[in-house]
Amino acid sequence: MDNNLKNRASGAAKELGGKIEKTVGKVIGNEQMQAEGKAKEMTGRAEQSMAKGQERVKGAVEKVAGKVKHGVGKVLGNEQMQAEGKAKEIQGKARQAIND
Repeated sequence: MDNNLKNRASGAAKELGGKIEKTVGKVIGNEQMQAEGKAKEMTGRAEQSMAKGQERVKGAVEKVAGKVKHGVGKVLGNEQMQAEGKAKEIQGKARQAIND
């Protein structure tokens, strides 16, 4: 499993656990539990955001590398290289889009 995917899943689990803890604390009137739950919730959100940011950067790198490969393929008259470059560029754009 991809490390960023693991971080997103871990972050989502922490966020959910924090929400539950915060809610239970509220129901039983325990302010410390509420605060600890809120902190876990925010930590989980931050972990997910960081993983998404890393994926957006990977997408940008793929996009640029694809454009370069496509351009080089065009100059060399290599249709396969052009196609591979275009595919890489599209892959990078898609990675960025799904991590917005």
